[in-house]
Amino acid sequence: MMSSFKRFLIGRPLKSNELGEQKLNKTKALAILSSDALSSVAYGPEQILIVLLTVGVAAFWYSIPIAIGVLILLLALILSYRQIIFAYPHGGGAYVVSKRNLGLYPGLIAGGSLLVDYILTVAVSVSAGTDAITSAFPSLHDYNVIIAILFVLFITILNLRGVTESASVLAYPVYLFVLALFILIGVGIYNILAGNVSPELHTSIGTPVAGISLFLLLRAFSSGSSALTGVEAISNAIPNFKESAPHNAAKTLVAMGTLLAILFSGIVFLAYYYGISPQHHVTVVSEIAEQTFGRNFMYYFIQGTTALILILAANTGYSAFPLLAVNLANDKFIPRMFTVRGDRLGYSNGIIILGFFSILLIIAFKGQTEHLIPLYAVGVFIPFTLSQTGMVIKWIREKPAGWLPKLIVNATGATISLIVTMMFFLTKFAQVWSVLVFLPIIIFLFHRIRKHYEAVADQLRITTCEAAIPIEGNVIIVPVAGITHVVENSLNYAKSLGAEQIIAVHIPFERESEAAFEEKWNKWQPSIRLVTLHSPYRSIIQPLTKFIDTVQRKAGESNYQVTVIIPQFIPKKGWHNILHNQSSLLIRAHLLYRRNVIVTTVPYHLKK
Repeated sequence: MMSSFKRFLIGRPLKSNELGEQKLNKTKALAILSSDALSSVAYGPEQILIVLLTVGVAAFWYSIPIAIGVLILLLALILSYRQIIFAYPHGGGAYVVSKRNLGLYPGLIAGGSLLVDYILTVAVSVSAGTDAITSAFPSLHDYNVIIAILFVLFITILNLRGVTESASVLAYPVYLFVLALFILIGVGIYNILAGNVSPELHTSIGTPVAGISLFLLLRAFSSGSSALTGVEAISNAIPNFKESAPHNAAKTLVAMGTLLAILFSGIVFLAYYYGISPQHHVTVVSEIAEQTFGRNFMYYFIQGTTALILILAANTGYSAFPLLAVNLANDKFIPRMFTVRGDRLGYSNGIIILGFFSILLIIAFKGQTEHLIPLYAVGVFIPFTLSQTGMVIKWIREKPAGWLPKLIVNATGATISLIVTMMFFLTKFAQVWSVLVFLPIIIFLFHRIRKHYEAVADQLRITTCEAAIPIEGNVIIVPVAGITHVVENSLNYAKSLGAEQIIAVHIPFERESEAAFEEKWNKWQPSIRLVTLHSPYRSIIQPLTKFIDTVQRKAGESNYQVTVIIPQFIPKKGWHNILHNQSSLLIRAHLLYRRNVIVTTVPYHLKK
């Protein structure tokens, strides 16, 4: 039943040799790996205007030079991550670059930041998209959380079905969004050139504005730089590309940067020329679309594709999080389960964990995650800064042919990224202070996990392990609840092992039943010693454990091994288990943690 339901949800299992068929071409990769970056066009320009509005609408002309600054940073990031793709073609992005060039701790800071950031990507993107939908249909506003959770579940299941299948579905909305904004920008610029837009709507560039300051401009620049979140995703997901993966990833990265630059600069320019002022319930893109087309089909087409891209931006997290987790797991900083491929050859454990924590965030913040955007942005710019600084160190240390221009690009990107990061801490500390708390906690957990794996490896390694004590014989203990076929089956198995001694242990709760059971036992199995342990407190575990300890002490003197054989009957139907006490499971669970005791379960399958 469950197996059939699983097949229905995620499809048939794929063979390992079908992995090549799950690789992405550039068209599909561009759609699913750039959705986060492209979706930020919907709110990045708005963030600039919100900061400038504190001075007045006359300051909106500063959005143009600020946008140029953002484009310079975008160019530096694209060139930098293109170099990272070729330098580290197996993926890992900022984590691998920082760890190899700056050291372990910077690498863990970059990796931990990105892991959390991808969770925030899913929660923030889905919540923003849900808000766009419920804004169009106000009657659904009370169901924001439920709708957002359903979207997360849908995207999670889609990704569990495989990278290729999810890309095939999600590519259409992404390209529709790009088409919609190209039409909007094209028609908007045509209207401006045709004289259909009054030049009096905006302040001329260069107009002096009272109250403007460098600090304010840097604050607006850092806010606008939130449009660059998701740029690093392609460098993390190189293994998802078809061969030659690095070349395909690099071309996809350049295509994403080009699209992002055109859309971002186009929206900023139209917002400036139209004199758009941010409003609480209406987005800047919505205002531009309304002024350009009015409330007609094209307006709703743009709004609909914007809502879709905001939701599907979450898929960038689903594409990059599992691969980053694989790199961390290979280095033993997170559980090894993240390296295991699922039925559809994707890293399903990473996909499921990402979906689970995203849903927790949505529930915790009741779907109102907009105040997490600064935290979301700073979680990206910390790895930006570290990865580019790492590349600077790499070029200085290795000095390959043509290293100086690469050094300048990375140094520029690192400097600007550091400025943006510091501005987030200076201007939005109340929203990003938690980074200073959770990053040390995450790094501590990384170290605890790695310490555990190292300790396990040290104890299991034959060359360093203590010599095994030779076993001279075997003492078998069989807990028995009654005289049944289940017990008989277990005793027959114990006899087949040729043990020196078999001890049946019965634990009655009432004195009256003790003598009667001993009499029946001696008639049924006179050759097997029976020990009865009266339990006045109706506990099975405690008296059984004390008896095993006593036997173990005596057996240890002769190098005898103590084995506990647990009889257990298996009902024909799974739901029948709830009708029975699970004493055998409790005994097994307790004894598994005792040293030098072997625990064996002998199942007896019921036929009806």
